[in-house]
Amino acid sequence: MSITLTDQDKNTLRIAAWGAISLMSAAGAAGSAHKAGTEGSIALTSATGPVGHVLTKAPKGVKYGRSVAELADQVLPALTASMNLLKKQAAAEADNFRRTVLVAVEAAALTHQVEPSPTVAEMARKITAALDAASATPGVAEADSGVAVPTAAAGQDRPELQKLIQEMVDSGFVGVTLRVNDERGEWVGSAGVRELGQSAKPPTNGHVRIGSNTKTFTATVVLQLVAEGKIELDAPADDYLPEFGLDRRITVRMLLQHTSGVFNVTGDFDPDGTYVQGIPATTAGKEWVDNRFKTYRSEELVRLALSKPARFEPGTDWSYSNTNYVLARLLVEKVTGRPLAEETQRLILGPLGLSGTVAPATPEVPEPHAHAYYRYEEAGEQQMVDVTRQNPSWISSGGDMISTTRDLHTFISALVGGRLLPAELLAEMCTPEPKAGYGLGVFVQNAGPGGGTVITHNGGMAGHAALMYSTPDGTKTLTAALNYVDDAALSVAAAFQQATQGLVQEVFGGGQAEPAAAAEPAH
Repeated sequence: MSITLTDQDKNTLRIAAWGAISLMSAAGAAGSAHKAGTEGSIALTSATGPVGHVLTKAPKGVKYGRSVAELADQVLPALTASMNLLKKQAAAEADNFRRTVLVAVEAAALTHQVEPSPTVAEMARKITAALDAASATPGVAEADSGVAVPTAAAGQDRPELQKLIQEMVDSGFVGVTLRVNDERGEWVGSAGVRELGQSAKPPTNGHVRIGSNTKTFTATVVLQLVAEGKIELDAPADDYLPEFGLDRRITVRMLLQHTSGVFNVTGDFDPDGTYVQGIPATTAGKEWVDNRFKTYRSEELVRLALSKPARFEPGTDWSYSNTNYVLARLLVEKVTGRPLAEETQRLILGPLGLSGTVAPATPEVPEPHAHAYYRYEEAGEQQMVDVTRQNPSWISSGGDMISTTRDLHTFISALVGGRLLPAELLAEMCTPEPKAGYGLGVFVQNAGPGGGTVITHNGGMAGHAALMYSTPDGTKTLTAALNYVDDAALSVAAAFQQATQGLVQEVFGGGQAEPAAAAEPAH
């Protein structure tokens, strides 16, 4: 078979194939990383055919990322690009390349230990997914990396899903990206635009501020530290954070379950329904706009919240409060001596290879991303500003993280699938209190007739929002990224809830999911 490959093409193939082995080696670094890399490399260089001949030579002068996340950012798009350039010339060689890389990946995985660790297995899945992404339908769309990739997974035609996200755009959202993983495989689609006044669609795996989905990550870290024996779930939170003089009846569990009664620092309601403002959050209009780059210390947020009367006696009721998760952040940092972001990287992001997920230290959202907007009134006139860039310290660990639909899928499926927490702690997490159906960092809901239970958390964050749903076994997930025009009146809230309801009904099987509570924004 004759194929023509430029030097650049050959280098792309080598970066992809040899990088895949580097990824497997890095993911298994706690074990025999060197042996994993060696065995995988041998498998590559023993390949046959034109592609195998190219792969007998390692790439020269390539500086892969120093972390697993940086490495994945380079290698996974290169795998997709390699499959695409080979498919254009010879389908058989594309298949040869795919099989060669997978043989090498398997060789690397099996040298780690008798059975691959969850981290290595997940990396193998990501590599396989990157190879398979280019094996789908003939129609392609521009990927986040600039490489042509299919608009949907292999052979899937899901017009009902595309119709739903288009209806969301028609109802007022600027843009929507949806990712569904189920028995039919993976489907990814987008509708609307990434930026007002432009025509480009939202990136299919773009970065988005995930708002209150951050709480699920934070709760998972706390529970992992419970598993490590560093935190007791039913101990008074005051034992760990005595500097705040917390009510001794408030336990760590109550913080994670929103049953502490502590005032919500971003604004709360008195029993008579009167709204009480906290810090200038997105319900504050122009005041929030003017302060959106201000840095708030977590301790400052907690002290402001504690200066307000408690909503109820600890453990006697339920009320959504971002303050609970700011306290959870400080608790993690107190017992570990490290920032929450570092613990999240150690316990979740690193092991799962979540290269698109960050707790931002700067106002920027990594590229690619859709734009977020905020509308407010000034001198009697309606104004609108792009608020994609902002300092999320005002919400802290109640909603400051950035992620992608792919990473959210990986995270929630791994979490409920038992790969991050011991079974007993996962059961605690997914046991809901009766009023709102909130467990420990997740909502536990009924997806309606025929749909069963879903584990979920959604979040809105000043013009960005994210959805995250899974069946209890992690085999079916729905994740989505939204960009919209936010305002003090939360005008998009009704459309947000209605759209969520429609998506859950479609993906998880008839009936309505009661999305209102799960759609709590980070406001």
